[in-house]
Amino acid sequence: MKTLSLALILASLLPLAAQQNLTPSDREALLDELVRIRKDANAKVDARFNAASSAFRNAAGSPDAAFDLYLKCEEMVSFDEMRKKNVDFREWRRNNDNWLSDPGFHLALQQQLRWLILTLEAASEKPDRDKLGVEAAKIVDSIVAQAEDLSTQQEMLEQEVTSSIFARAYDINGLKVKSWPLSPSPLAEVYEQVLLPPLRRADMIDALKAKWKQRMIDEGFLIQAWSGRPGEKPKTGQQSPAFNKFVSELVPKLKWNAEIDLFKVGDEQAAAIRMLKHIEDNLTHQSAPEWSEDFANMLKVKDSAESGLGLDSPEVVPATN
Repeated sequence: MKTLSLALILASLLPLAAQQNLTPSDREALLDELVRIRKDANAKVDARFNAASSAFRNAAGSPDAAFDLYLKCEEMVSFDEMRKKNVDFREWRRNNDNWLSDPGFHLALQQQLRWLILTLEAASEKPDRDKLGVEAAKIVDSIVAQAEDLSTQQEMLEQEVTSSIFARAYDINGLKVKSWPLSPSPLAEVYEQVLLPPLRRADMIDALKAKWKQRMIDEGFLIQAWSGRPGEKPKTGQQSPAFNKFVSELVPKLKWNAEIDLFKVGDEQAAAIRMLKHIEDNLTHQSAPEWSEDFANMLKVKDSAESGLGLDSPEVVPATN
């Protein structure tokens, strides 16, 4: 019926080939057909996403279930669609049994699936970012807790989930999501785009402060756990060079950014005192001059706004005659 409807519309337009004009009824018919096509397309996309989401949720419950789905997807994409034989797939499994049987690989597949599920939800029409933040925090916690077992799987955890074998098998690769990291690692992007934004409110100052502290702990823990040879556990009490560099160079920057966050959401007095002490305690840090300048500008902008002059504020333009 739909094909016939479209055929009738096209047939009615054939006489227009010479004059190139559309009548009002022609335009209305074409618009109606366009609406139908869009509805059909949206319905197909929704059905595909629902099927994918259901399969992913079933498989994300355990590392073994995630691995089973991985094998099915790999067979579908790399063998069935390439018109290869079943014997080729079995031979591939035998030849790669060493890394396929790695428990860390199974754990990484599970985390990848969990993040892919959240990514699908983030791509929905009206995602609940607060809820997504809670679920994302759970994934981060589990990755940190499994850091040593996942030390050989950093590349997989950094892979965009929309290009994973799961996404390719269910034809959802290429999915675009605004302000959402497409992998659960590195943690910096997850914190900046997902975990911290919901807490940047005056009534969430304590939670924001705690989340910044947790970020530094998590990032440092992964750097320490993953900075050695893959699969090699760090020696007890011995800090890696990468971790020491993180503590000396990046942690002071993160602490400064945390205080700026807290200052902006309303914790001005306490944050200002801590910022001044932070500059004093880190005078030799390469960013100290920049911090001093930024801090002075923040105080000037606030002072100008309160005085009502605002001439030092970049948001105020002096009147001209």
